[in-house]
Amino acid sequence: MVTGGCGFIGSHLVRSLIERGYNVIIFDNFSHASCLGVDGATLIKGDVRFKPALENALNGVDAVYHLAALTDVRESVRKPLLYHKVNSDGTLNVLECCRRVGVKNLIYTSSCAVYGEPVKLPIDEEHPLKPLSPYAASKLCAEAFCRSYASCYDVNVTVFRLFNVYGPRQSDHYAGVISEFVKRVKGGKPPVIYGSGEQSRDFIYVGDVVDCLIRALESEQSGFELLNLGSGKAVKVNELAEHVLKLIGNVNLSPIRKPAKRFEIFASCADTSRVEKKLNFKPKKSIVDGLTELLRSYS
Repeated sequence: MVTGGCGFIGSHLVRSLIERGYNVIIFDNFSHASCLGVDGATLIKGDVRFKPALENALNGVDAVYHLAALTDVRESVRKPLLYHKVNSDGTLNVLECCRRVGVKNLIYTSSCAVYGEPVKLPIDEEHPLKPLSPYAASKLCAEAFCRSYASCYDVNVTVFRLFNVYGPRQSDHYAGVISEFVKRVKGGKPPVIYGSGEQSRDFIYVGDVVDCLIRALESEQSGFELLNLGSGKAVKVNELAEHVLKLIGNVNLSPIRKPAKRFEIFASCADTSRVEKKLNFKPKKSIVDGLTELLRSYS
């Protein structure tokens, strides 16, 4: 079962699982859906905040990908209780229902936001945790529940801390700087850069993320595992704007500069050595290749 299977990452994951021959159930409330279902998957409308429907949907399931979450940092500042209920309590509900029904394997997608402003780069899994927003705090709380269930009950849990995922069907609710740049430049408008543009991010293509998530399913899970999932390469926002302008063919558009946003860190880059060792995983798409693939989806 894939919670949030109609979302940006979830829908790509479901499609790949079906292509590999898995029987897949999507559990989604459609609040932030990128699609209304995936051919070949069983679709159940439900919310992770409500245990009865969740527990019923889990009957007969062997493994769960828990992707359902709210992801807007600024919205979380306005609605911290909502983010706690969906991201933290919702994850606890998934874990508890797995325990009751007897599902032994769960893969959870957390966020690099739990690290806060890094004290060193690249960021490894032992980096200090300093969540700067209710969103980040809710994901860290969910991680703690995952670890505790792996410790106290017979549930194997793998937690992935995702860095900046991008690709086709990225919804407005999950929109990152890449999708914003592409939409503006394709519309003949200059990209908007907040701050100096020298801030950096670790961008990873959604197809690479899906590949790694499936590797985790097909590996031998035991106990609790925590893994960064990024490209291991930092790209500055100014460089990203240049790539987008060049690939779309609007190099004469000069970026608009605006003041830096609150709650945003300056630099981020994953240390991916652990996931490389544990799952023999390395991303295939460079930033240019990934952007090219993304732009094809707009045609």
